Amino acid sequence: MSPEDHRSIELFLYLEARLLDQRRYRDWLDLLADDLQYWVPIRSTRFGNKSHAITGGKVELQGAEITRRDELAYMDDTKVTLRMRVERLETGTAWAEEPPSRTTHLITNIEVEPATNTGEFQVFSNFLMFRSRLETEEDVVVGNREDLLRRHGDGWLIARRKVVLTHNVLSAKNLSTFL
Repeated sequence: MSPEDHRSIELFLYLEARLLDQRRYRDWLDLLADDLQYWVPIRSTRFGNKSHAITGGKVELQGAEITRRDELAYMDDTKVTLRMRVERLETGTAWAEEPPSRTTHLITNIEVEPATNTGEFQVFSNFLMFRSRLETEEDVVVGNREDLLRRHGDGWLIARRKVVLTHNVLSAKNLSTFL
């Protein structure tokens, strides 16, 4: 992978963050591949097999820390369902976003590796999204992302995104913004 590709991918992720922060959702949709998978699994606390920790009178020893693809998720979308969400936001009847949230997305620790298919790259990054709504509502959402980016003309498309939140429990009243 060339340094130019790495820098181009970084700039692409920064552009995506700016489009989301400016609520330019139609332009953001143009960054998504038609076969997109956008998945935000749920995280839970798990103790190791040798743990003696007790929570609520029981020891939780088994299971994965994040839900599997066939289990419940915060989001499990395609480009079609994301487009529907954007269209709903534009109606003015999406109560969770009336008035709209103000967001700032920070993207850091960007690592890029070649993927299996030519012209595709695995991209790992960390993010922090600050959201402010109404007069005093504020939320901070933190996590990491695993993206599959596909070369498209002179730019990139997001073909797959997995967002793993650092949080076990979200304090936000809803998760109506895009990560």
